[in-house]
Amino acid sequence: MIAKQYKVTMSSGFARPATLLVRVACIFTSKIYLEYKGKSVDLKNSPESIMDVMSLGIENGSEFSLTAEGVDQLQALETIENCLVKKKIIK
Repeated sequence: MIAKQYKVTMSSGFARPATLLVRVACIFTSKIYLEYKGKSVDLKNSPESIMDVMSLGIENGSEFSLTAEGVDQLQALETIENCLVKKKIIK
């Protein structure tokens, strides 16, 4: 299992990032969870995952963590991180 923490650096809402997170997570076989303020969302339970992530109320400057567990866990977190950096959601 791998867990990494990130800080949101975008100022707009989290709807697009939620969609991106779920779409990319579904590519991998590993279990992938987003954790924020003690709540955890399974990113592979689309489309409910998108609404679950949005309901967390993640805002600019907030910190969240992603946890992956499975055969492609490292690749999953690296790919998700690269997508979030590319879209300027995190630094």
